[in-house]
Amino acid sequence: MKLTEYLRETQGEMKHVSWPSKAQTIAFTIVVILISIIVGYGLGAFDFGFTFLIKTFILQ
Repeated sequence: MKLTEYLRETQGEMKHVSWPSKAQTIAFTIVVILISIIVGYGLGAFDFGFTFLIKTFILQ
């Protein structure tokens, strides 16, 4: 059956995966969270700036 063949092949491939250590996982997670916060603040600043410009110069 194709499903059982697929599952066997998947199990075989999973043995070749190089999993990160717990310390690497924590470090990568912290990096992702920090980058997300920085990007969020950056987008918020652009939004605030463009909203200010539109209200000041276009919607007088």
